[in-house]
Amino acid sequence: MLLHNRRHSSHQWLSMNELFVTLGIESWKPVLGNLLLPPVPLLLLVLLGTRMIVWRRAVGWSVVLLSVLGLWLGACSASGEWLQRQLLSPPPPLGVERIAELRRAASGPRPTVAIVVLGGGRESLAPEYRVANLSPQSLARLRYGVWLARETGAPLAFSGGLGHAAQGGAAGAAGAADAEVAADIAAREYARPLRWVEARSRDTRENGVYTAQTLQGTGVRQVVLVTNGWHMPRALRAFRDAAAHDKLDWEVVPAPMGLASRIERPALRWMPSSEGFQLVRDVLHEKIGWWLGA
Repeated sequence: MLLHNRRHSSHQWLSMNELFVTLGIESWKPVLGNLLLPPVPLLLLVLLGTRMIVWRRAVGWSVVLLSVLGLWLGACSASGEWLQRQLLSPPPPLGVERIAELRRAASGPRPTVAIVVLGGGRESLAPEYRVANLSPQSLARLRYGVWLARETGAPLAFSGGLGHAAQGGAAGAAGAADAEVAADIAAREYARPLRWVEARSRDTRENGVYTAQTLQGTGVRQVVLVTNGWHMPRALRAFRDAAAHDKLDWEVVPAPMGLASRIERPALRWMPSSEGFQLVRDVLHEKIGWWLGA
């Protein structure tokens, strides 16, 4: 029954993605998503509240004050961490014993472990380098993936193409894909060339689909998935669904990163900050992406 429900749900998520394609608005997904994220809905509520003051003074002021409170809390790191626990429940980081198990599995005569890093965006042209560069988020994921590869001896893969937000749309966007930029950085700066480069995916669901195709026939049985903690639940679902669809005997091992709180002083955690604002947006973006099956 559980498997049936999971397959039924996956079909619904896939249909939502196909709906965007059918309507020809797939490249508008980032725009539509951002309209649902703070601060846009709360700013609209502020405008609504000021208009309501004219004919319902008490109600109008209540809407304005609640919206301002929402804007404040929506930029606090404590709010973001609370939302992350309540809405996403990311898995814990890999422990020492688990890493040792992966090392043993990767050191056999036929290694069955692959470390897969998910892209998180790139700069189409970094002026200081005069070439494309990974975003800070993607670089942090790649660094942890390289570290895990050195600790375990497992081969490294990177999955990430030109996302829906790329200039000109997925088909018309210029520049290298996330995975191609990552391959260059891994080889040149970390001296750890990528074994596999998956550069077609535009969202998390396609990360799973195209990585499954890339790793077919390689003997990989354990996929160590590297991405941010808040992104991990959706990534795990995408990879497990892709493995089930392609009938791959995979164990998808979560290896979340970026779990540390950037603001440690309790008083500052309830003060608006760029870190808190970004975390709240990331968490809510993930929940919307979960509902849409992206």
